[in-house]
Amino acid sequence: MEHKIVEIAPPGPPEDPLRDWPEARRREFEANQFSGGVGSVLVSETDRVRVWHLHLPPGGWLTFHRHVLDYFWTTPSRGVARGYYQDGRIVDVHHYPGETRHFRHGPGEFFVHAIENVGDTDLIFITVEFLPGENPAIDIPDSQRLSTSPKTRGPS
Repeated sequence: MEHKIVEIAPPGPPEDPLRDWPEARRREFEANQFSGGVGSVLVSETDRVRVWHLHLPPGGWLTFHRHVLDYFWTTPSRGVARGYYQDGRIVDVHHYPGETRHFRHGPGEFFVHAIENVGDTDLIFITVEFLPGENPAIDIPDSQRLSTSPKTRGPS
């Protein structure tokens, strides 16, 4: 299987890497660049790992988020993910079932990106972040965690 990357736009100039992005995309980057939400939902967390699920239907979007921990992702699906990166690059990545990638982040290292499904199939990823890391983990709000408690209703 082939991991294919197609550059849609090169990095922007160092003084303003997002210069060529639409204003709304630039604002979204500014608003979310420190988010630790690296998937659709955090399904499990221990003192050693965080496990995320990501599901993007065609046209789906995962907003900008920051990777600071060592991690890997794997996908059981085939499809095309468009990545928008902090340096202004935009790339299409063609994924195949079973593809798995590993990433390391040393002290102070990180990267920020967003993902859009530009293909015609659902994209599914499982991401595992390793705790503790060389960098402090980003706090994850309850709204991004899998809720296992039943919804309660007020008095009838």
